[in-house]
Amino acid sequence: MTDQLPLKPIETDLTEKARNTIAQRPQLEELVAEAVSKGLRNVFFVGAGGSLIAAYPGHYLLEREDTVPVYKLQSDELNTGRTKRLGEGSLVFLASYTGKTKETVAAAQYARSTGATVAIVSKDGGPLAEAANVAFTGQSDLFLQLAAYAVMRQTGVERDWALLDQALEALPEALLSAAQEHEDRARIVAETLKDEPITYVLGSGPSFNWAYGLAMCFLQEMQWKHAAGFNSGEFFQGAFEVVNDDVAVINLLGEDASRPMAERAKRFLDTYASKKTFHIDTKNLTLPGIPAELRGEFSPLAIAVLMDRVARHYEAVRGHDLDKRNYMFKVDY
Repeated sequence: MTDQLPLKPIETDLTEKARNTIAQRPQLEELVAEAVSKGLRNVFFVGAGGSLIAAYPGHYLLEREDTVPVYKLQSDELNTGRTKRLGEGSLVFLASYTGKTKETVAAAQYARSTGATVAIVSKDGGPLAEAANVAFTGQSDLFLQLAAYAVMRQTGVERDWALLDQALEALPEALLSAAQEHEDRARIVAETLKDEPITYVLGSGPSFNWAYGLAMCFLQEMQWKHAAGFNSGEFFQGAFEVVNDDVAVINLLGEDASRPMAERAKRFLDTYASKKTFHIDTKNLTLPGIPAELRGEFSPLAIAVLMDRVARHYEAVRGHDLDKRNYMFKVDY
């Protein structure tokens, strides 16, 4: 391991990015309303890596509401599988931070060729925007959840939409507050686990996304550390057999309907593997301005912010820049 790096501070523009994403809701609602008027048959969330991870909360919301069929696919799964469910009447949301992820660009091109309406979100547009019917910019985690809300609203889901509007107004500051409140915990996690040979990360429901994301994207890709992400329920179908006080575990607990799954994992870990286990629980966050009724829906967005801070602390204490790669963007793959 190299010398430590300076800790990068919490992004000062975190709230601005969230506000800019939320500001695109009218255009998003218009897109979905048009799709509904033309006969919306289904919705697809498509991406690779972090952009697929960002789709979990929105997919979870729509799957529970069951207004229209909703699917979540890795970009190349769409390219190779070519599901017959895709075509006219399909609304496809794709995300890519760079707008250049080749398999996601190909997925957008293929989806559009079937007659589907293709909407993308990326930082700078890029080739992905050129392949889409409509292009947006913004934080993909938040944007794809807003897309789910737009589908729910435009397909007639009955709920307190004014309360959601109120919560979204408060969300940017709430996410910043979450990062600030969690900062010391993120430091302790990274300092304690920085040299562990392997780290298991658990999450359930819409928070499974960042169990997978912390393990694969942040620890494997960006820190070159062995890690594995598991659904909290699937943890008990095998992985728990190799966990004990010598094994590092990070357990994510959100406040959605799947929380009992995470709490079950917590009880087991506290009994059999407590020495190197860290529970990261959104119930410990203030989330100012977020109504109690909506904390479950917004907890995955808070967890995304917390995982970013955990990764930044790993970067600092291990002296391994998050942008350093062996193969990604360097070789043909």
